[in-house]
Amino acid sequence: MKIPLALAPPAVFGRRGDRTIPLAIWHGYCFLFFSKAILAGRNHMEEILGKRISDRHPCFSEKAHRKYGKLHLPVAPGCNLQCNYCIRKFDCVNETRPGVTSVVLNPFEAMERVRAVMERNDSISVIGIAGPGDPLANDATFETLRAIHREFPEIILCLSTNGFLLPERLGEVLDSGVESLTVTINALAAETAEKIYSSVFHPGERLSGRAAAEALLHNQWEGLSKAIESGLVVKVNSILIPGINEGDIPLIALRAGRMGAGIMNVMPLIPQARFKDIPRPSCAMLEKMRAVCRAYIPQMTHCKQCRADAFGLLGEDRDMELELLHFRIGEDYCENV
Repeated sequence: MKIPLALAPPAVFGRRGDRTIPLAIWHGYCFLFFSKAILAGRNHMEEILGKRISDRHPCFSEKAHRKYGKLHLPVAPGCNLQCNYCIRKFDCVNETRPGVTSVVLNPFEAMERVRAVMERNDSISVIGIAGPGDPLANDATFETLRAIHREFPEIILCLSTNGFLLPERLGEVLDSGVESLTVTINALAAETAEKIYSSVFHPGERLSGRAAAEALLHNQWEGLSKAIESGLVVKVNSILIPGINEGDIPLIALRAGRMGAGIMNVMPLIPQARFKDIPRPSCAMLEKMRAVCRAYIPQMTHCKQCRADAFGLLGEDRDMELELLHFRIGEDYCENV
């Protein structure tokens, strides 16, 4: 999307002529300029997301998350991006956050768990892959998704990615039967992205600093555009990092909304890794940011920042390995041990 130069945000272009435009005034200006076009036809989530996703996808739909659950399969340990807020831990059962799993599965093991969960649970409507690394950086992602789609074609398949490899692997995503996609975009300006990401990796190449930031942003927005054009229902995740990207997030909302993304999820920073000393955003700060972004794109407000091996309703945190054990040896035996 090309933003008219007259509306160029100060976070990106600095000064307009010889006058500095306060960011709050720019957001108000954009709201008046774009809101009628953006919100036209977006009053009903079913129209935005489609009936199937709106009715049954707990992460995309407020009305679905109390009735339907999801299964995350941790088959993607490899990652191509080093985020300054991320620590990926395997076998960490006491933490509930993205990037954490109790076990990393191969596609065969993943299918065994899918069969166990589907046999014993009527509420699972979505199976997704969200880590613990980036799904698009792992071939096991596509092998697993294709196997699920062959055996359980009624299930909504979902994928979450940082977007760096999205332009390159979108065809494989579509061929795997994926219907909904989440892309995490935390910056619009390269100078902001440079503060959030240390490096990006591609086979035979490692980028850092401004080069990494520019390559990542280019691929994220190109991939997002192509994914929307392909017919995928797309959610944009953005992590609110106080003092780092408050100015960028409304711009991400504006651009993603204009492109046709279905919904946005502004999540609070979990202080850890290099950002361990940055305070977690307050609920008031989070809601204020969502209110600004809501002018450009519908907002998800029920996110629980799930683990890479999450199972059940949002926030329920059921044990997938215990479910598999019950499936293998029987409920009665487990209860009597």
